[in-house]
Amino acid sequence: MNQSHSDYLPTATIETLQQRSQLLRAIRTFFESRGYWEVETPLLSRDTVVDAYIDPFLTHWHAAEGTTDNPGEPRYLQTSPEFAMKRLLAAGADQIYQITHAFRQAERGERHNPEFAMLEWYRRGETHHDQMTFVEALVRDVYAEAATVTDSNRHSELPDQPFTRYAYEDAFLQFAGLSALNATAEEFRQTAEQHSISVPADFDTTDCLSWQNLLLVELIEPALGEKGAVFIYDYPASQAALARIRQEDGSAGVAERFELYLQGVEICNGYHELTDAAELRTRIRQQSDIRKREKRPALPAESYLLQAMEAGLPACAGTALGLDRLFMLALGKQTLQEVIAFPVERA
Repeated sequence: MNQSHSDYLPTATIETLQQRSQLLRAIRTFFESRGYWEVETPLLSRDTVVDAYIDPFLTHWHAAEGTTDNPGEPRYLQTSPEFAMKRLLAAGADQIYQITHAFRQAERGERHNPEFAMLEWYRRGETHHDQMTFVEALVRDVYAEAATVTDSNRHSELPDQPFTRYAYEDAFLQFAGLSALNATAEEFRQTAEQHSISVPADFDTTDCLSWQNLLLVELIEPALGEKGAVFIYDYPASQAALARIRQEDGSAGVAERFELYLQGVEICNGYHELTDAAELRTRIRQQSDIRKREKRPALPAESYLLQAMEAGLPACAGTALGLDRLFMLALGKQTLQEVIAFPVERA
């Protein structure tokens, strides 16, 4: 690997890193003032993500010295602290938050780094709608704090009125002109053609989920970028991840989850959380089947989270927020590299 003589330097300036420190302090104050308490959970665990399209880092644990000649026990760097935090809820925690690092393979770019800072929190008895209100208050607080530590006035980019909220279906109807929940693959194809959207060579033109994702990126997200701050909520049931599914007439139901877009950039993902262990087992099996069809490693069939849910996970809602992206926008930067010290190439 060729290295520059300056590769030892951080990509963010010291001034920006100091500003980042002040924003982290403000976030902790925000949560503590609302009755949340901070927790810490393992970065390395036998448990891993329930998502066919997120690839974790896999390593192996050797319990004793001199045993590195055997395979060891598989352990995963966490893609999110979700599993462990829900285990704390099952044990009696009520409203908790965590600032940690998460790790995901195959993520690199101006808005991606394989190791990134994540803020995640959960509260008993709330829904995803309650969480959207909480997220908006948090974002406004961070932007206001950013205005005190920089010369810019970034919080003026946020609307004076409450952030716009679109149901996923309504966003597709308004910006793509068709139903996300009931359109056929052929109708999705026609819409893509009408808008001159190029389709990747390996694209499955018979899969509605693939079409939803493509049109979301090519049509919906650019439109949201013009609106400043927008929530999308109630996703198709096929995109539930670990959210509850609410049955609705005329469709397969909707997943009670949301995402926030700031200037068209996805910032967070929140759920009205699934609490049914049997349903979680089904979703793990479905996601593993997808991975196996694509010649990728299957997911573990068992987890500590399953045990916790079988014991009783209380009704709750939670959100995972990408701090690097939020800081990038709040501080008026263009890339993640401007707000983190050492991205993967310099780590």
